[in-house]
Amino acid sequence: MFRSTVVAALAATTFLSSAAMAQDMPGEGVTVRPVIGLIAEEYFQSRILFRALEDLGYEVAEPLEAEIQTAHLAVGTGDADFYPIHWGNLHTAFFEESGGEDVLERLGPLVDGMLQGYLIDKASYDGGVTNLGDLSDPAVAAKFDSDGDGMADLAGCVPGWGCERVIEHQLTEFGLRDTVTHNQGAYNAIIADTIARAGNGEPILYYTWTPYWVSGALVPGQDVEWLSVPYTSLPDGVEANTEFNGKNLGFAVDSMYVLASDDFVEANPAAAKLFEVARIDVNDISAQNKMMADGEDGSDAIDGHVDAWIEANRAAYDGWLEAARAAAN
Repeated sequence: MFRSTVVAALAATTFLSSAAMAQDMPGEGVTVRPVIGLIAEEYFQSRILFRALEDLGYEVAEPLEAEIQTAHLAVGTGDADFYPIHWGNLHTAFFEESGGEDVLERLGPLVDGMLQGYLIDKASYDGGVTNLGDLSDPAVAAKFDSDGDGMADLAGCVPGWGCERVIEHQLTEFGLRDTVTHNQGAYNAIIADTIARAGNGEPILYYTWTPYWVSGALVPGQDVEWLSVPYTSLPDGVEANTEFNGKNLGFAVDSMYVLASDDFVEANPAAAKLFEVARIDVNDISAQNKMMADGEDGSDAIDGHVDAWIEANRAAYDGWLEAARAAAN
């Protein structure tokens, strides 16, 4: 009788422990397959999500690395489960090409208040060059010529990122083909040259986005200024809000979402809820990216940045996990 009672008690304890484990670790036994881009400055926000998934019991596979368009396709075809750096407006074409709403979900937004646009040095802006359309004047454009051909040199967007489609469209739309050269290639190399020229007091013209470290090195309102564009015109007739602080920046004010496959979302309600409720401040990402630009760019250093961010935002982070666990029940 005594032995039976003990056995029953142990069985009950084991059952309750297993139930508690399942509740705390709803991802136990599931391997998640992320795909990420080739931009190291995007690892920070991605790894915060990876850490949260691990805290929910998921095993996070070594991420696939791909160009942005290919990353979207990988999720759409089932070669990956999610991509954490989907820009809701900028990447619309990639979203549709990868199957759209029939196979994909945008969850979040993970990050709000993301900007893109054209900037020039503050001296040129204060001197009257305040609109991209001003560069249709050859005399104005020549001020930003760095290679001697008489045309303004725009430090631009890497092919395949999506921003190059907007820039190329607007160069034609605003009549700038004869006065502006869109320089494309390795962005960090191009922007490093731009920053060096700014340090020498030369006029500069470049494209950038936030969150990114460039706006910590060339501070808008202090070193540089955002240019307006003549009017909103985006590729394929897309309509979006391009206004920010009274300026028409020419690019949609954007948000970053987690792109996941419908199949993954349906099978993993805890992960889906995590992706839905997680939030990271855009300024936190820019600050971390600046640390990378200042030399803290190794994998271990980025993991350290993730640790520090989670501790500084512990209440919010734990709230994500609580919501995710509740969704699994």
